[in-house]
Amino acid sequence: MALNQSGRRRFLGVLGGTALLGALPGMAQTRKNVTETPDGFTPDLELELRAAPDQIAILPGQSTGVWRYRAKVLKGPANAVTTIPGSYLGPIINVRRGTRVRVNFINELPQPSVVHWHGLIIPEAMDGHPRYVVPPGGRYTYEFEVRNRAGTYWFHPHPDQLTGTQVNAGLAGLFIVTDDEERALKLPDGERDVALVIQDRSFTSDNQLRYVGNGPGMAGMMSRMNGFIGDQILVNGRPDFSLAVERRPYRLRLLNGSNSRIYKLAWNDSSPMTVIGSDGGLLYAPVRRTYITLAPAERIELWVDFSTRVAGEELTLQSQPFAASTGGSMMGGMMGGSGSLPNGAEFPVLKVRIGKGAAISEKLPGMLTSIAPLRPEQASNFANPRTFRTTMVGMRWGLNGRVFEMDGVAKDEVVRLGSTEIWEFINEASMGMMGGGMPHPIHIHGVQFRIIGRRVQPAAISAWHSLNEGYVDEGWKDTVLLMPGERVRLLMRFDNYPGMFVYHCHNLEHEDMGMMRNFLIKA
Repeated sequence: MALNQSGRRRFLGVLGGTALLGALPGMAQTRKNVTETPDGFTPDLELELRAAPDQIAILPGQSTGVWRYRAKVLKGPANAVTTIPGSYLGPIINVRRGTRVRVNFINELPQPSVVHWHGLIIPEAMDGHPRYVVPPGGRYTYEFEVRNRAGTYWFHPHPDQLTGTQVNAGLAGLFIVTDDEERALKLPDGERDVALVIQDRSFTSDNQLRYVGNGPGMAGMMSRMNGFIGDQILVNGRPDFSLAVERRPYRLRLLNGSNSRIYKLAWNDSSPMTVIGSDGGLLYAPVRRTYITLAPAERIELWVDFSTRVAGEELTLQSQPFAASTGGSMMGGMMGGSGSLPNGAEFPVLKVRIGKGAAISEKLPGMLTSIAPLRPEQASNFANPRTFRTTMVGMRWGLNGRVFEMDGVAKDEVVRLGSTEIWEFINEASMGMMGGGMPHPIHIHGVQFRIIGRRVQPAAISAWHSLNEGYVDEGWKDTVLLMPGERVRLLMRFDNYPGMFVYHCHNLEHEDMGMMRNFLIKA
């Protein structure tokens, strides 16, 4: 086998995973036992990360079988890894910008898996591309320097055709980065810096997770076409979640960890929401919204001043109703999902209970960070952006009429290292005979981007208006919601690492059916 740029490959897999890999169409048949490590890499933080089956009490009665990540610090500060008590969710990894990280991943699942470090700018071989899949019993070493700005990132599996299954089973964790600039702001920290992962799940009568995303029959087909929608809301892996707070300002980090559900988040008393950060870290300055639109994989950071609240008061964070599709015929009528809690329904997400102590107020800085002004004219394709259309061919969602190919890259999916480009994603409002279009959250690996414009077709304006005022487009992003009939332009610079990365819909059932493509950053 040819050596990589580091000049070495280590084979750490075990026999027994090959048969399973061979049985899954589209799975990588090479590199399955490979760990790639750069020469001379000395980590500041070294972790062991295991993915394995487990049992945990989620609902009253019988425990629920889950898959979960567990981490152990091998080198570095012990507080680099914290856990969410009583949750199936993986650990929270806390690092400073500039930290050199080594993660020794061990796959103890009955399926092949791979870890994607969502939002982190890291080399191709460390990013979690499906072709670096790790078989059951196999190992892989991830090594990278954290170059990202302070912010809320996360990690989750990314195997071809199995991502939805594995995330639904419980595999997800947070990766929080801090830096000197952020620390100087003296934002709420410690117990007042709270991570909240919002997910929807469905359960059988004996408390086991029910997932039909890869199942047979009409239910499985519609789940793949629409995305899996659960009928129970969990926060940090718990139902009916309640957060006890002091009468002081808090920093709430919200992640939409659902497979396909979109949230329209607002306080029940219509209090304005103060946003200080999004996918790529802090905004230039705080912005206010009456509600926040949060698509799968998106993150948002809120500064919430509970010092103005009455002691003993209870506040509810809810998801408000919205139009989940443009409507239409057969498929359009089913886009919202099935069951008692369709996509776009109204429901409570969590409760906040205000403590009875004395109120302590703090001032939020008017400026949070420096962000360079948008200059779209710097793009080499300013007059002719690359366009990517959401399409459906043979009952499969795709991009520009194509579906995922493990090593395939089209000529118009090659970009130059160091170049600046505009990419335009277009979501047609109607899919012909199948009826109304649906939302697609688009995620691009290997880069972060700025949103420089949105437009919407007149026929889709009603559904768009039910969510668009909750967009937070002011900062750096890695995931963008593309509503039916909407087109969005992204400005990005490919100045980090060469290699092959993926861009895809982060509705995980769409990703698994092939709504994912490679693009090549060529040196």
